[in-house]
Amino acid sequence: MIASEVLALPTGNPFGRAWETPFGLPPFAEITPEHIKAAYPAALEQHRAEIEAIKAEKAAPNFANTIEALERSARGMSRLGGVFYNLAGADTNEALQAIEREMSPVMSRHWSAIMMDPELFARVDAVFEARETLGLSEEQLRLLERTHRGFIRSGARLEGEAKARLAAINERLAGLGTSFGQNLLKDEASYALIIENEADLDGLPPFVVAAMARAAADRGQEGKHVVTLARSIIEPFLTFSTRAALREQAFSAWSKRGENGGETDNRAIVAEMVKLRAEKAKLLGFATFAHFKLDDSMAKTPENVRNLLELVWKPARARAGQEAADLAALAQSEGENAPIRPSDWRFYAEKVRQKTYALDEAVLKPYLQLDRIIAAAFDTAGKLFGLSFAERPDLKGYHPDVRVFEVSETATGRHIGLFLGDYFARASKRSGAWMSAYRGQRNFDGEVRPIIVNVCNFAKPAEGKPALLSIDDARTLFHEFGHALHGLLSDVHYGSLAGTSVSRDFVELPSQLYEHWFLTKEVMQRFCLHAETGEPIPDELIEKIKRAQTFNQGFATVEYTSSALVDLAFHSLEAPAEVDPLAFEAKELARIGMPAEITMRHRTPHFSHVFSGDGYSAGYYSYLWSEVMDADAFNAFIEAGNVFAPEVAGKLKRYIYSAGDTRDPAEAYTLFRGRLPTPDALLEKRGLAA
Repeated sequence: MIASEVLALPTGNPFGRAWETPFGLPPFAEITPEHIKAAYPAALEQHRAEIEAIKAEKAAPNFANTIEALERSARGMSRLGGVFYNLAGADTNEALQAIEREMSPVMSRHWSAIMMDPELFARVDAVFEARETLGLSEEQLRLLERTHRGFIRSGARLEGEAKARLAAINERLAGLGTSFGQNLLKDEASYALIIENEADLDGLPPFVVAAMARAAADRGQEGKHVVTLARSIIEPFLTFSTRAALREQAFSAWSKRGENGGETDNRAIVAEMVKLRAEKAKLLGFATFAHFKLDDSMAKTPENVRNLLELVWKPARARAGQEAADLAALAQSEGENAPIRPSDWRFYAEKVRQKTYALDEAVLKPYLQLDRIIAAAFDTAGKLFGLSFAERPDLKGYHPDVRVFEVSETATGRHIGLFLGDYFARASKRSGAWMSAYRGQRNFDGEVRPIIVNVCNFAKPAEGKPALLSIDDARTLFHEFGHALHGLLSDVHYGSLAGTSVSRDFVELPSQLYEHWFLTKEVMQRFCLHAETGEPIPDELIEKIKRAQTFNQGFATVEYTSSALVDLAFHSLEAPAEVDPLAFEAKELARIGMPAEITMRHRTPHFSHVFSGDGYSAGYYSYLWSEVMDADAFNAFIEAGNVFAPEVAGKLKRYIYSAGDTRDPAEAYTLFRGRLPTPDALLEKRGLAA
């Protein structure tokens, strides 16, 4: 019997009935935090009953009654979690945060009990031991191997006290990760640098002033201007403001999120998480937490990761030193003899960029209208993968800003999925940009098509004005849409292997690769039209953008790589006693020779990739690992003489975007490209090649 998504609840609760909405889109307008809170006990009970039924099966364990039965389980919980966790990140409130705090340890206990259940694991293990005799397809064998490995990595082979201790560690880590993320959101949402003096807007282009006015109005400060910690406001403020003292004030707040004392301070949370992760790794038989995490990745070992990071670090630090000297020379020519501070870097870098490349962001930005960049991302997907996108204003998202698009196969009209775009910053949304799924794809027990969301934090324009992006914003949009395509194009049988369910250092390949198309002349000439005149972006401006791509790459690479090295250092500790996170961070930065003029892209107390959950812990290097592949992968199109080469795009779709985790990532890449890449293309792309 197929497990139901419908929970045993009154039908007045949306999770207690089937959704008759178009394409099964969640009925957001009907769902309240009270519905979510009431649904969790029912979801847990349903899942426990499904697991007990698998264990009680009298027939000998086989692929169908054990592995496929596990695939069918937890569908009610998945539907509930798909709504709840997405809302908790993109449009949260105190009620949702309370549920998050309450449920994170409960969910950890629930999954620990299942994944450490000796009877259940005995059935999985029996099927795994017989795998060569079962006549399984390649995908079935992959599912069996991944399921078995998942149980082992969750402690299924532990006994007695060790098993109980691991469950306790997991529960505590879940609660700490939730607290870390909520503390960071509070720090970000509560900060506002109010600018009341018009003279303090000196140097700021109109698009920055307008964004700050809109942010002030949103905070009840009508007629004033506000610097928030949303990247779409803080970064341009630091880039253009002539007021050094205000830049320093804003930068300090941005840099010190999570370390301001009081109830939102994350330092003690980090210290405890590092200790618990190290203990968890030891229980599971690994030297360090980095060894544990990387054992299930493309990189395999901390040594391989460190080798790549240090290969990039040395030329990046040298380039950053040259860049710092250039900035200091410019500052001195303007009568500023003090050393360049981190709060100064963007300001002087922009001046050098304008001087060197005659590339003025204030001139460039009108060509980067949000709606046109969205259209460019859609059109690129059409040319590469044969997809069409139709906006559906009749379908409502979880917030008025959310736009819903139906995705279809152009040639046949076949429904591919729904895409939700949530582009503007707000206080109820955590910072950054991400892709997530309200529903994943599967063909098991009937075809189920995905519902995918991209969440960004672009500055919202004044009423009636177009939203204008920076080059970095536009690349972010393409990046996240690359992730979205990984979810939308998924075409696998089993949901556990679908879409982005791949190793962490492979998941960034589809997203980072997709960024390349934005900067092609074919895309920019068609979609980068001036917001006022409608004129296409001039060829000479496109060439300036391309020439400037390696500008400031010493800074960008140092900023990122230092964060990845600190992450790896924290999780390479074998048996930490008391860890002072900031002292440890400072020691590691001193070891690698961090330039004084640059700070980490994510300092430890606000390093949400690593400490707000387990996603990128010991894995922040993944962006660079994937960049080795994406630089090489785009070269396949260049070599074909056509950035939309159909044969290359067909292989890319088949082996990367549609394949999920149905095969080993190295095998998947080799099937696409014919070989594995080397770091050469990465170093050349970043302008760091010798």
